Amino acid sequence: METYIQGIALQELGQKYGTPLFIYDADKIIEQYKKLSNALEVPNYRINYACKALTNLSILRLLKDLGAGLDTVSLQEILLGLQAGFKPKDIIYTPNSVSIDEVLQAIDLGVQINVDNIETLEYLGHHKNEVPICVRVNPHIMAGGNQKISVGHIDSKFGISIHQIPLVERLVKTLNIKLEGVHMHTGSDIVDSGVFLQAAEILFDVARRFEDVKYIDFGSGFKVKYKPDDFETDIVDFGRQISKRFNEFCSEIGRDLTLMFEPGKFLVSESGYFLAKTNIIKQTTSTVFAGIDSGFNHMIRPMFYDAYHEIVNISNPNGNPRIYTVVGYICETDTFGWNRKINEIKVGDILAFKNAGAYCFSMASNYNSRFRPAEVLIYNGKDYLIRERETVEDLMKGQTDPESIFA
Repeated sequence: METYIQGIALQELGQKYGTPLFIYDADKIIEQYKKLSNALEVPNYRINYACKALTNLSILRLLKDLGAGLDTVSLQEILLGLQAGFKPKDIIYTPNSVSIDEVLQAIDLGVQINVDNIETLEYLGHHKNEVPICVRVNPHIMAGGNQKISVGHIDSKFGISIHQIPLVERLVKTLNIKLEGVHMHTGSDIVDSGVFLQAAEILFDVARRFEDVKYIDFGSGFKVKYKPDDFETDIVDFGRQISKRFNEFCSEIGRDLTLMFEPGKFLVSESGYFLAKTNIIKQTTSTVFAGIDSGFNHMIRPMFYDAYHEIVNISNPNGNPRIYTVVGYICETDTFGWNRKINEIKVGDILAFKNAGAYCFSMASNYNSRFRPAEVLIYNGKDYLIRERETVEDLMKGQTDPESIFA
C-alpha cells in the first residue's frame, strides 16, 4: 500500500523534488501540539518548542501560529525565531558552555535567560541584576533512552546541581538577582511518567526557596513510537498526573505559577519522512546491501545514537519482502539498518525513512562535500518547497579564491 500525506503520494514528491528529500506533515505537528496542550489541566501553561530538533523557518512559523513559545540553545536559534515571528518575550534561551558575550547578546535581544552554571549566575548578579532569569537545575536523575541523551544525571555538564541551591540562594539574596523561573531537563525518550514526577518534587523544593518564582519549566523528553509495536509516553496519563500535582503545589504556596514544557522530538519527529533513491544492490557472501544516495551526512541518528527508523520501499509497496542492510554513500561505515525486512528493492527505487522530523536535517552536514537535501512541507493538502537543495555554489560560499594566494 502506497504511503500518502494529506492525499499526496510520497512517491510523487520524490519524483517532483528529487532525492534525497525531507518531507514534513503539518497535520501531524498540529495533532501533537494539541495532544499535549489538551492533556494539561492547569490555569497557566506554555509549550515552548525545542527548536534544535528542526529549525526550518516554516516549521517555526507553524508552531508560533499554534501558540507555542520557543526554546533555544544558541544565539543563532534566537535570530531564526525572531525571523519566524516570535516575540522576544516568548523565546527562552537555555545555552550550555557558551561565553558570557553570547549571553549578553541574548539579553540585548530581550529574550528570557536560563542560566545553567554558577559562574554565569554570579556574573549576571554583578552586572545585569535587573534582568529576570531562570536557573536550570540538575536533578541528578538518570533518565533517557540513550546515554548520549541523558542530561540530568550527577556527572552531566548541564545545569546547576541541586546540592548547589543553597549557594544560588545566597547569590540571589546578596546580589538582588531577579530569579523568576526554575527549569530542568532529564533526558529524551522517557516512557515512565514517574521520572517526571520524581524530578517535579525536586523542582518544587527549589521553587519554594524563591518567593519571586513565576514559572516552572519541566523540560521534555517524551518518547514517541519508532516501530508499530513500540512504547511511547502516555501523554494523557502524564498530563493528568502532572497537572494534579502542579495544582496541589500552587495551592500549597498560595499562588498560581505557570507550567512550561519544551518538547522538540514529540512535536515534529513523527511528521517527518526522508526519501532516498537506491543506487546499487550489492550481494556479499552473507549480506544484501541496498546502497542509497544519502549517508550519515543527512541522517546521523542511526550511526550516532543507534536509533531505529522504519524503512519502507515506496516504489514497490506490494512487493515480496526480502532482507536488506541499508547503507549510504559516505566513505565510512554508514549503516541505516541491519537485516531489515523490506519489500524487494531494485536500483532506482525510492526508500522512505519514518520519524525523520527531529534531529535529522538539523544535524545534517556537508561531509564528503555532499549537498544537504531539500525540504518540503505538506500544509492544507498542498506541498511547499521550504528549503532548496544546496548547490556547489553553497559549498564554496565564504571561501577565499585560491588564486589570490597562489597566483
